[in-house]
Amino acid sequence: MSSALPRRSVLRAGMAGGLGIAIGGSLEAIAGPAEARAACRPAAGYGPLVPDPKGLLALPRGFRYQVVAHAGETLLETGQPTPSDADGTACFRSRTGWVLVNNHEIGGTEPYGVPALPGLTYDPGAAGGTTTIEVDRHGTRLREYVSLAGTHNNCAGGITPWNTWLTCEESEQRAGGVFQKDHGYVFEVDPVHREANRDPVPLAFLGRYAHEAVAVDPRTHQIFLTEDANTPLGLYFRWTPPRRFRGGKGALRELALSPGGDAAGVLEAMRCTHRGAHVADLSEATEPGTRFDVTWVEVPDRLAKTVSVRKQFTDDQITRSRKLEGQWQGDGGIYFVASYARKDDGSRNEHDGQVWFYHPKHATITLKTIFGVNQDPAQEGTFDGPDNITVSPLGGLMMAEDGEGLSHLVGLTERGEAYAMARNELNDSEFTGPTFSQNAEILFANFQNPGLVFAITGPWGRGH
Repeated sequence: MSSALPRRSVLRAGMAGGLGIAIGGSLEAIAGPAEARAACRPAAGYGPLVPDPKGLLALPRGFRYQVVAHAGETLLETGQPTPSDADGTACFRSRTGWVLVNNHEIGGTEPYGVPALPGLTYDPGAAGGTTTIEVDRHGTRLREYVSLAGTHNNCAGGITPWNTWLTCEESEQRAGGVFQKDHGYVFEVDPVHREANRDPVPLAFLGRYAHEAVAVDPRTHQIFLTEDANTPLGLYFRWTPPRRFRGGKGALRELALSPGGDAAGVLEAMRCTHRGAHVADLSEATEPGTRFDVTWVEVPDRLAKTVSVRKQFTDDQITRSRKLEGQWQGDGGIYFVASYARKDDGSRNEHDGQVWFYHPKHATITLKTIFGVNQDPAQEGTFDGPDNITVSPLGGLMMAEDGEGLSHLVGLTERGEAYAMARNELNDSEFTGPTFSQNAEILFANFQNPGLVFAITGPWGRGH
């Protein structure tokens, strides 16, 4: 996602195997922490990437893509151009095939904002939001329309067990100037029933801060949230619903509108310990397989009326991290990402990415991947800066890079092997929003700039 610092530094060759992902089992059970660093082998994945004659997207042989949407080029059903800065995306079933909900991380200077349509707009002064794109079962675009407008810097988000999309504002913007309302909230978007999105309601009980991504535990309906922020570094949150809450379409909106809805449930920040010692910063973990115990500390003022949420804690109360980014529920827990860390931003150690797994029943997080720092951003075959991630229906993860140099979609197999799934051949823009169709036949992904949405198809069954 967007960052004040450039982010395309690449792994040094000796750390290219730092992708120690082990889906459905611990690293120790499969290879051990040391061996996990060397898990990346050329045989992983679908073969070498083939240069694209069109200069857009390099894919393995046998794979192909089509452009589903292009900011400023394709049109919404109102005749207005597709908005800029495609970001977090989710895919749902529809009667015609598939439907995508596509975030637009628009802060106000981008060329194409989300049109402020009557009834679908939260704040007319903000130009972010979501569009919904209907495609057929092959991924061919059918139509696109606005599903939420008037929000600010819609970055990532997450799907719910009841098949809606939670879109996140990565912002702490207060009302004033062009903005008529405060921002920094999560909003729910129904991918199929457009009327359900009328008169947008911020889910204020999830807090007001620089939201990045959410994941919902399908058993408890607890919601986990990442914060992408610094000075001080961001936090990892858990929201526990009220005792009688039952998740479903419209339930979060109804809760937000109920008396005292802004304070419904309990919002807490994560605190980690290691062998009884407090962990102040996730960058303290430098070995795959490192496991921290987790407890939770209640947020004093989740609406940040006077003080930002992350500034309401002292460093000995909670655990911080630089660049908490994407996350996705799966495999009995939640994968979440810290994209990078540098000592000059307050981190304890430097890295170019961590992927963590939170286990709700065990109340632990385990470091599944550590990326080292490198000064050679042009080297092919090395990966850094994990951002958006998704769990693949085929097993393993798919990750979007956001750093410097070459930009890839990176697959991570169940055996802990990393491979390049796609390469941006147009520019150095980050990939965003990887998401699979539920039948695992299409991978959708975006270039944030110039706002391209792709549908990637091919011989998925042969891989890994």
